[in-house]
Amino acid sequence: MDFDPTRDYPLGTRRPDLLTTPAGTPLELVTLAAARDGALFGDDLRATPETLRRQAAVARAAGRTQLAENLERAAELTVVPDDVMLAVYTALRPGRSTREELEAWAKRLDGHGATRTAAFVREASAAYAERGLLS
Repeated sequence: MDFDPTRDYPLGTRRPDLLTTPAGTPLELVTLAAARDGALFGDDLRATPETLRRQAAVARAAGRTQLAENLERAAELTVVPDDVMLAVYTALRPGRSTREELEAWAKRLDGHGATRTAAFVREASAAYAERGLLS
């Protein structure tokens, strides 16, 4: 599927053919009526990694590199279990973790293929060390 980040934004309007649920349901079938009828579930309302990567390409094409990087991290986090994400979020709060604990979380994220996010955790760990915010 040909995708042009400068021409195809907003995706939902200009390229709905590129948008599906994680289960593969096309965007046009994601409706309130489908939810009421039990045809959609909570996971059907999540963004797919492909959609997030396309949104990142749109942001990058518009010169919004930091937003693009955030969306790229979000894309890789779609495969990380929710309980792991909540634990990482808690661990990243200032004063909650040691350098070793944050490194363990970074390695766990690496194991899920979330290498950008693992690098982000390592960067946070270094910044926390400089500012005295480690446990």
